[in-house]
Amino acid sequence: MRRVLPGLLLLLPPLLLPPGPAAATVPAPPARPGFQRLGTHGPGGSPGRRLAPGVPPRAPYSGAGQPGGAGAAGFCKSRPLDLVFIIDSSRSVRPLEFTKVKTFVSRIIDNLDIGAADTRVAVVNYASTVNIEFHLQTHLDKKSLKQAVGRIAPLSTGTMSGLAIQTAMEKAFTVEAGARGPSSNIPKVAIIVTDGRPQDQVNEVAARARAAGIELYAVGVDRADRESLRMIASEPLDEHVFYVETYGVIEKLSSRFQETFCAVDPCMLGTHGCQHVCVSDGDGKHHCECSQGYALNADKKTCSAIDKCALNTHGCEHICVNDRAGSYHCECHEGYTLKEDRKACAAQDQCALGTHGCQHICVNDGAGSHHCDCYEGYTLSQDNKTCSVLDKCALGSHGCQHICVSDGAASYHCDCHTGFTLNEDKKTCSAVQEAARLTSIRDACGCEATLTFQNKVISYLQRLNTKNILSGSFSA
Repeated sequence: MRRVLPGLLLLLPPLLLPPGPAAATVPAPPARPGFQRLGTHGPGGSPGRRLAPGVPPRAPYSGAGQPGGAGAAGFCKSRPLDLVFIIDSSRSVRPLEFTKVKTFVSRIIDNLDIGAADTRVAVVNYASTVNIEFHLQTHLDKKSLKQAVGRIAPLSTGTMSGLAIQTAMEKAFTVEAGARGPSSNIPKVAIIVTDGRPQDQVNEVAARARAAGIELYAVGVDRADRESLRMIASEPLDEHVFYVETYGVIEKLSSRFQETFCAVDPCMLGTHGCQHVCVSDGDGKHHCECSQGYALNADKKTCSAIDKCALNTHGCEHICVNDRAGSYHCECHEGYTLKEDRKACAAQDQCALGTHGCQHICVNDGAGSHHCDCYEGYTLSQDNKTCSVLDKCALGSHGCQHICVSDGAASYHCDCHTGFTLNEDKKTCSAVQEAARLTSIRDACGCEATLTFQNKVISYLQRLNTKNILSGSFSA
C-alpha cells in the first residue's frame, strides 16, 4: 500500500487514566467495523501501513537496547512532517491525566527528527475555547519544544472538537504559521484523540480538512463517541480509527505512531531507487510502480512512457506521432516543414498562408521563403513589397486613340495604326487619304495665288516698258 502521511494533527483529550489492576480485568467490548482497538492491532501493523497479503507481522521497533532509541544508528529516521497536536483539556481531564497527555506528546516528539527541514510541531489546546499554544515555526529544536509542551495548562470546560479542527486548519496549517507549501511535499497529518462526544459539528469541518490534504487519525478513549471518530477520520477507517479502553494503554499508542513516523523501509528512507513510485510491502520489503502512461522496465525500477504523445511532454509544435517502444516523432501540418530541431515547424509556402505582405504578387521560393513581384507596368519598391507604376501605357489612362508607346518611367507618346497619321493633338489619328485631300486643297489655293501674283507682276512690267518707249520718242 502507498503510504500517505500528509501533516500531523493530534487531538489529544484526557487520555491517561492511572493504570491499575482493575484495568486489566475490564472485558473488551466487541470490535466494530472500521475500528481498531489498541492491543488487538497485530504486532506488525501500525497506523498508516497496510501489510501485503501473506507478509508475516513483526514486532514494532521500540528502540530498546539501541543508543538513542528508535532514531539511533540510522535504523529509524522519521519523515519530515507538519505536525499539530490538538489537546482536549476539557473539565473531564484531571490534572494528573493532563500531565500524562503532555508526557504522551513528549514521547512522540522524542521519536521525531525536529528541525526546520525535518518535522515541525505545533500544539492547539481546546475546551469550549481554542488556544494555539505555539506555531509550527516557533520551536525548531527538540529541547525547547518539549519544554513548551510541559508549560501547557488545561482550559477546563467544554469539548468543541469541530472548532479545534477548524482553528488548526485555518491558523496552524498555514504558511504564515510555519507550514510548508504544497511544492515541498511535506505531509500534513491529523491525529484526533478524544474521550467524549463533541459539543459541536465535526463532520463538515473534518471533511474540509481532509479535502485540504490533511490526513486525519481519530483515537477514542473510554467514553469517546465512536461514530464521531468515524466522521473525523480519513479512509480507510480501519487504518485511521483507533480506540483505547483506558488511559493505561496510551504508551502502546505512542509506539504505534512511532512506527508510523519511523522510516524503517526503503520507501520512507528514500533508498529504494524507484524512478516513479515506491510501494511498501511491509517487513522492510518494497516494489516499484510507474505513473499512469508509463511501464516498468526490466530492471524493475525505471519506467518508460507507453505513449509519450498522450503525456503531452513531447514538445512537438504541431503533431506528435507515437512510435513503438515508447518513442515518438514530430510532424507538421500541411504547408509546413519540420525544422532542424525535429520539433518546431516552419511555413513551407507563406504565399499560401496569406501572411507575405506583398502588394501585388507573392512568389514561393520553397523552404519557407518567398519574394514579391508586381503586375505588368509596375516595378517593386525599395521595401520589396509594394509596387510603383513603371509603364503608364499599361494602365490604360494614356488617352492615345490607337497606340501608346512607353518612353520609360512614367513617360509615353501616342502613335497610329498603318494608314493613319497622328493629328496635331498628339493623341487622335486620321486616315492618310483624308490628309492628302486636305493637302491638295491647300496646294491648289497656293497655285492660284501664285498665278495671280505673277499676272500682276507681268502687267506692271508691261506698263513700265510702255512708258519708257513713249518717253524716248518725245525726246528724239
